[in-house]
Amino acid sequence: MKIRPAKVGDVPTINDLIRTFADRKLMIRRSLGELYESIREFVVAVDEEGTVVGCAALHVFWEDLAELKCLAVSETVQGRGVGRMLVDQCWQAAREMDLDTVFTLTYVPDFFEKCGYRQIDKAELPHKIWNECVRCPLFPNCHETALIRTAEPVEEAVREAFAAASAGR
Repeated sequence: MKIRPAKVGDVPTINDLIRTFADRKLMIRRSLGELYESIREFVVAVDEEGTVVGCAALHVFWEDLAELKCLAVSETVQGRGVGRMLVDQCWQAAREMDLDTVFTLTYVPDFFEKCGYRQIDKAELPHKIWNECVRCPLFPNCHETALIRTAEPVEEAVREAFAAASAGR
């Protein structure tokens, strides 16, 4: 399995992957135009035959926040670590852009917690992120869970380790 940046020719397959889960009301449907316009945000998982079997996108909101969205993995390869590889690639891309915080909205929070995300209250997220939600068939009665992953500054990690060691005395 290989993870690579998406290409324009991948858009029909990305659309099919997303539509599969959007039809089940598990994610927001995307138009072909929207996918073509945001193709540079996407990475795809490609199997040994060169078939796209998964996708994810990293959307930058501003200097300190991005969203991991559109994570979809073909049911034929689920359970093989493809989703994890896509999430890890998006996190790596965020770090390469000096972004320390990535959030996601999902119906499968356990998966994202295994990938280093932690649950937060949706109200903690900036209002700007909700612009896509009005297109969702479940809006405003959404039951997605908000999760966030942050790169902990070294000083904070040292401070927490020192506090934990002091508490143990």
